[in-house]
Amino acid sequence: MVVSPAPALSRGPAGGADLPQTLAALGEPHRLAVVQLLRTQPLRSSDIASALDLSRPTTSRHLRVLRRAGLVAERTLEEDARSRIYELRRDPFDALRSWLDELAAFWDDQLASFKTHAERKKRRHPK
Repeated sequence: MVVSPAPALSRGPAGGADLPQTLAALGEPHRLAVVQLLRTQPLRSSDIASALDLSRPTTSRHLRVLRRAGLVAERTLEEDARSRIYELRRDPFDALRSWLDELAAFWDDQLASFKTHAERKKRRHPK
């Protein structure tokens, strides 16, 4: 049975976050909840804080981590420069999806190899 190496965590697309940073950012439950909220629509930080029952400073810290990881983008409204709108960025999630697909293919290959090995061994040694 041939064992090939699992896909390594690597950098995402140009300008995108790297996967370890993405996984670390998503590994915190409140930040994952922020991402879940932003899946439906862009939101103000105050709306995120209210929806998650978090203080505004706590929400701001979580948004900063997500922004630094490249998972969310921040923009201001023309009519109110003090308000910030947060929305998901696609590139880091595409990079994560690609890595997960590579990992799934790795395990599919490993399981197929094991099945072939087990069936070959079973034919050689029938009971």
